[in-house]
Amino acid sequence: MKQSIQLTINGAVLDIDVEPRKTLLAVLREQLHLTGTKEGCSTGDCGACTVLLDGEPITSCLLLAVQANGRKITTIEGIAEKNGTLHPVQDELVQLGGLQCGFCTAGIIMSGVALLNRNNKPDENEIRRALAGNLCRCTGYTKVIDAMKKAATRVRTQDRSKKKRVA
Repeated sequence: MKQSIQLTINGAVLDIDVEPRKTLLAVLREQLHLTGTKEGCSTGDCGACTVLLDGEPITSCLLLAVQANGRKITTIEGIAEKNGTLHPVQDELVQLGGLQCGFCTAGIIMSGVALLNRNNKPDENEIRRALAGNLCRCTGYTKVIDAMKKAATRVRTQDRSKKKRVA
């Protein structure tokens, strides 16, 4: 028997019926066709399925969709601006070659965005801790860490520009 829930996904409020046993990951991919979030290990260890739940990174393979009822979810599809401009984390990963096969990339981006939303001046240890739950078999992490540092600088610059426009 399905259960009705309401989710705000990437800014859109959705009323959907879900099977109570379905994970948020399954609902995102199979029911809502948001396939940027990947299923890697299904045990919460790899981070490929990372999304933001009320702004915090979570592994969507471990959360039942019904547990997300009434909450705000951001997936990789909701990170770029509406005009297609990439978020600084996305752009710097591309510019610095911090991605290869791309399977882990969405999860890394989500964890990086969450970090920069709460701390736009992280040191390298903070970046490493924020990405600790995201496993990558291709990059060796050096370019990922460098991309996060550059993205943080860009986010700080954008934040200062926004404050000046408001003042």
